[in-house]
Amino acid sequence: MQIWTGQPYPLGATFDGGGTNFALFSEAAERVELCLFDEDGTETRVQVTEVDAFVWHVYLPAVQPGQRYGYRVHGPYDPAAGQRCDPSKLLLDPYAKAISGMATNHPSLFSYDFEDPEQRNEEDSAPHTMLGIVVSPYFDWGSDHSPGHEYHDTVIYEAHVKGLTMQHPGIDESIRGTYVAMGHPEIIRHLQSLGVTAVELMPVHQFVQDGHLVEKGLRNYWGYNTIGFFAPHNEYSYAGDAGQQVQEFKTMVKNLHAAGIEVILDVVYNHTAEGNDKGPTLSFRGIDNASYYRLVEDDKAHYYDTTGTGNSLLMRTPHVLQLIMDSLRYWVSEMHVDGFRFDLASTLARELHEVDRLSAFFDIIQQDPIISQVKLIAEPWDLGEGGYQVGGFPPLWSEWNGRYRDTVRDAGRSEPGVLPDFSSRLAGSSDLYQHTGRTPIASVNFVTAHDGFTLRDLVSFNERHNEANGEGGNDGESHNRSWNSGAEGPTEDLAITSLRLRRAKNFMATLLVSQGVPMILHGDEMGRTQQGNNNTYCQDDEISWVDWDLDDDQQDMLDFTRHMIALRRAHPIFRRRRFLGGQNPCEGDESLPDVVWLATDGTEMTQEQWDDPQNKCVDVFLNGSAIPEPDTRGERIIDDSALLMFNWAGNDVDFRVPPEEFGAAWYVASGTAHQLDLGERLEPGQTITRPAHSVLILGRHPAEPAADETGGAQAEEQDGSSEAALPPRAPAYTSASSQSPGPLAAPRITSASHPRR
Repeated sequence: MQIWTGQPYPLGATFDGGGTNFALFSEAAERVELCLFDEDGTETRVQVTEVDAFVWHVYLPAVQPGQRYGYRVHGPYDPAAGQRCDPSKLLLDPYAKAISGMATNHPSLFSYDFEDPEQRNEEDSAPHTMLGIVVSPYFDWGSDHSPGHEYHDTVIYEAHVKGLTMQHPGIDESIRGTYVAMGHPEIIRHLQSLGVTAVELMPVHQFVQDGHLVEKGLRNYWGYNTIGFFAPHNEYSYAGDAGQQVQEFKTMVKNLHAAGIEVILDVVYNHTAEGNDKGPTLSFRGIDNASYYRLVEDDKAHYYDTTGTGNSLLMRTPHVLQLIMDSLRYWVSEMHVDGFRFDLASTLARELHEVDRLSAFFDIIQQDPIISQVKLIAEPWDLGEGGYQVGGFPPLWSEWNGRYRDTVRDAGRSEPGVLPDFSSRLAGSSDLYQHTGRTPIASVNFVTAHDGFTLRDLVSFNERHNEANGEGGNDGESHNRSWNSGAEGPTEDLAITSLRLRRAKNFMATLLVSQGVPMILHGDEMGRTQQGNNNTYCQDDEISWVDWDLDDDQQDMLDFTRHMIALRRAHPIFRRRRFLGGQNPCEGDESLPDVVWLATDGTEMTQEQWDDPQNKCVDVFLNGSAIPEPDTRGERIIDDSALLMFNWAGNDVDFRVPPEEFGAAWYVASGTAHQLDLGERLEPGQTITRPAHSVLILGRHPAEPAADETGGAQAEEQDGSSEAALPPRAPAYTSASSQSPGPLAAPRITSASHPRR
């Protein structure tokens, strides 16, 4: 075998068309061996003798894509000093772009004896661990490009590659649960008909199946246990794990882009799958433990953990920062993704122990010409002291707004005293984000996410039901702000099931008329249940997978969600670029303010009404003629005005349509109770009774249409009778009156694309 010196950059295994350059950082290493494996497991060791700035490197002209490899790092094993080099453990390249196999729970992966932890275990781990794969960087992207949806136009769909596709009847069983299935025309057709603009994929970086779960017959379903920050998870590959996962992932992205759908990755850079000091030695620990991990200052044998997983990456070292930035740039430049959601992002901001908005991580993100231009979303908390940082991230970032989730859930279960905070969340949470110069897009609004109840379960259960997880039902969040609507779990009581459907629609409607960026959990649009399990991290089965066989209520929910997304898409008034200010920001315009908060009698809310904890109703006027920002052509945006009536109370309430100065007539655009028809005209001063737990959306067009042009023969709750399949790129809705201006566009359902068994 020819052995050339190679180059210290780039790190990882890089095939250039002729051979492969290998480069590995380790400041702790005294000697490094590159280990090449044949198909039969035969190992060939190559001494890596060249080292520059702690980067060990070699070039092998004979090595081609598909070659499996790992490293053995010789150096100090002194846990008390933070050093854990162990050449008996075959180590995964942190920069591996594809990974073969899955680590087991075999004792050889651990550097200590299970029976006597003080004794070293020097058994060779190679037969029981994962291997890096040399991949070809070449792929025919054709004319692929990011759909480039502006942030304020974005609707995010949080999805799991396997969970979304595993039971879809329109996809061949052999490819379900893979990247191929995620990019399948059936999935794309559903996403397009729904109207979402981006999928946020739960972790697809290579992760590890936890040994304690495997022993119980469970699996790591969510994937928040990363070991490879450059490699697509190999279990989601259809054709194999020898590099095929890279090609399949790229094809998936290309297909989604062609459909106008962006791809955002949920990434876990805060910790690795190696866990605490009792965890396995798979990669970073054996390469340079003290450089990669935060160690307890006065006890370097243990890890400083702000993630609840056993370890945290050391964000102060340049090589960890380089690893993360190289990974992010790779996924944007080579894999063509459009953004990232950072798990437990507060950990990334820790310089020493505190969360620092001016940390090195934010500095390098801000100045990077590639990463600074994609969508960046923080989960703004971790488990460490001072870790809850909602509203505390820099201007470039958006955040999962946990305050939005909690407040809207409380409103939805008629908690007292919620109305003032609810108004702030509905209006974009300026109290959280405006002080740093940010706009409503800083708030990623959500009611449900992967972690917790689904939307259907939120209105069906008071308590978590996690017995299937094998932890006595004690895992998961115990305070869910849920209400079961009158019975715990499944019931045949039609009054209860009707209330549950209406309440689920309330949450969906509120989410989609709120300022900010809405995020929908996969399956919520069609009433998915997890049977009350709010912590399905280990449920890789029907409990977590989306069931596409819909009953009438689920179809109704799907049609309503499509309707609401189309309504949001049609009207800039629900997705403003600037915060509402309670005044008319358009110079020289003496019309009404951009927002007016009204009581049920149609008059402006008084301070006494705001302060009344039993007040659970509000009427919100949004002025469509008071949108200050111009469109892309520099022209002022004028939209229909809207009137949003929220009755969060547990009883029917009379609402009075506000005086004529707000509008000469109003038209029903959407609602969550069988009371009014879409397009039905309401007059100023008219009193209407709104049922308990209901939302009503009224529209007023600048040019009032004739009564016969309102298109209004549909009830507030859609019947979902149309089932014709949509062409791949057909819109799900058209305007209620395509021949005339019409009211606040109450979109008409033209077809549905859900599959039925």
